[in-house]
Amino acid sequence: MKHVRTIPGRHGGRRFAAALLPLLLAACGARPATEARPAMWLVEDADTCIYMLGTMHALPAGTDWNRGKVAEAANAADELMLELSPEQLAEAGAVFQKLAPRDKPLAMEARLPAKALAAYRRLEGGSDFGSDKLDDWAILVLMGQKVAAEAELSPAAGVEAGLTATFRAAGKPISGLESAKAQLMLFETLDAATQRTLLVRAADNIDHAQSDVDAMAKAWSRGDADALAKVVNEDVDRVPAARKAIITDRNRRWSEWVKRRMDNPGTVLMAVGAGHLVGQDSLPAMLEAEGLTVRRVQ
Repeated sequence: MKHVRTIPGRHGGRRFAAALLPLLLAACGARPATEARPAMWLVEDADTCIYMLGTMHALPAGTDWNRGKVAEAANAADELMLELSPEQLAEAGAVFQKLAPRDKPLAMEARLPAKALAAYRRLEGGSDFGSDKLDDWAILVLMGQKVAAEAELSPAAGVEAGLTATFRAAGKPISGLESAKAQLMLFETLDAATQRTLLVRAADNIDHAQSDVDAMAKAWSRGDADALAKVVNEDVDRVPAARKAIITDRNRRWSEWVKRRMDNPGTVLMAVGAGHLVGQDSLPAMLEAEGLTVRRVQ
């Protein structure tokens, strides 16, 4: 990636930085067990049912989300469709290591204004991100992982991990909508200015990140689609290139998959990041615009 000008982004970027976390690959102390009722939708016709469950890729240990309608859907489904198959998720680390390095090192002091740099250094703490040698998007991913860890969120407690264990135990197939490379290329191919904007805003507002992630997790646990949409969308339009690549375009591709899958009989549980199922350009909204009947079942 070429050198780019640091773009100040002090105002209004906090929510979008937090909203990116559940859209990234599984982010890397237990909290008391909590009960969650995440929102879920159903698209169906005479011989096909596709449940669409909004997930959090990482959660506090002990979060009890696999009950009620979600448990019923998992039991009824013939197959599980995730963003990444378990095999692709296992390859994500190696793919990240290949894509993340910059062509030439660039010090963080050259990327971030003073306030954002100080906040970034606090988050980095004793860790060595090796950030000078990484692209801006890769640093953003590592920051998200650190925030998730400090918020005591674990991918092992996330929805995808739990569903994978359930479907494997039942001998049911598990597939993915994307490859690890394709998912990370969403960030790698963002233009340099957009990457820098995201990085500066995330660093500048890092002191609020845990509270924002907590607010998102609470909205998800309540199944409060409106509150979740507000967290995800409050500032997302300020970074239109990122929204298009990470949310809108993917939802459009996934809606095409749903429409094709409706031609084949059976029941599918489709589990994707909760941010993809809320808002005006959500997957349910796109499917309804195409004439399919979508109803919320939890």
